[in-house]
Amino acid sequence: MDTIYFLVQQMMYFSIPLLIVALGGMFSEHSGVINIALEGIMIMGAFTGVLFINMFQTIISGQPILIIAIIISAVTGIILSLAHAYAAINMKADQIISGTAINMFAPAFAIYVARMIRTVQQIPFINQFRIEKVPVLGDIPVLGGLFFKNAYITTYLGFAILIISWVVLYKTRFGLRLRACGEHPQAADSVGINVYRMRYMGVMISGALAGIGGLVFVIPTSTNFNASVAGYGFLALAVLIFGQWDPFKILLASFFFGLMKTIASAYSGIPVLASLNLPSEVYKMVPYIATLVVLAFTSKNSKAPKAEGIPYDKGSR
Repeated sequence: MDTIYFLVQQMMYFSIPLLIVALGGMFSEHSGVINIALEGIMIMGAFTGVLFINMFQTIISGQPILIIAIIISAVTGIILSLAHAYAAINMKADQIISGTAINMFAPAFAIYVARMIRTVQQIPFINQFRIEKVPVLGDIPVLGGLFFKNAYITTYLGFAILIISWVVLYKTRFGLRLRACGEHPQAADSVGINVYRMRYMGVMISGALAGIGGLVFVIPTSTNFNASVAGYGFLALAVLIFGQWDPFKILLASFFFGLMKTIASAYSGIPVLASLNLPSEVYKMVPYIATLVVLAFTSKNSKAPKAEGIPYDKGSR
């Protein structure tokens, strides 16, 4: 059971950031805008969140500073996503190129600012956010050991975002209008829906969740930020496609890729894998090989929004 507890706990560290960022990508694409910039927004969100923790951890400690840092990362993501939204919606620029530009800008900016502040690009922080045991819930047999011991508040935040995303997307007028703009924007416009505004909202939500996802990725897995999120923004896009743009399918896809990432990063703590004595490079390739295999089998049955990636022209019908 100890090995199972270890696997599940480690999997959560990797799955939750993927879940949050993929849900962000889902909102953007349901509005009709492809957000390739998830990687860059994650980097900037992680950078501002970790920088805040680094500067104020001696004044504010524990979970309160983490919550404030999450809010800062979300705001950073929104600001950066506005640049992508303006280029894609107002300027009708190629959304792939716009997103790629942000992905190139973010790590360079983070490294430059970090070196200006600290002379090195690493920004350290003290990881004091792990919850050893959640009162009462941690005593539940099996489930307590799996989900309520050695956990982070970010894990529960991820599940809360999942539920809220499903409700917003499928049970509210806003969600219906957002999906209409991604399926048939001309029809949505004909009934009085402001397509431009809805697309801006979708991209901004995407930016907020990607910014949060960047910080959520760094906190459980490191004690410093090095201007990288290890390609998680691109992996989140794979999760989004594998999950067929549906919140709960995205959850399952996140668990799958999180398990693959756990195998790649923590194989030495799994007795069966450690006994194989394979080179570490073999395990590090596992998540990306899994990505290629899964996308090869699932991309044919894509349920992507029909108008995603297509700039909306109000004058066309």
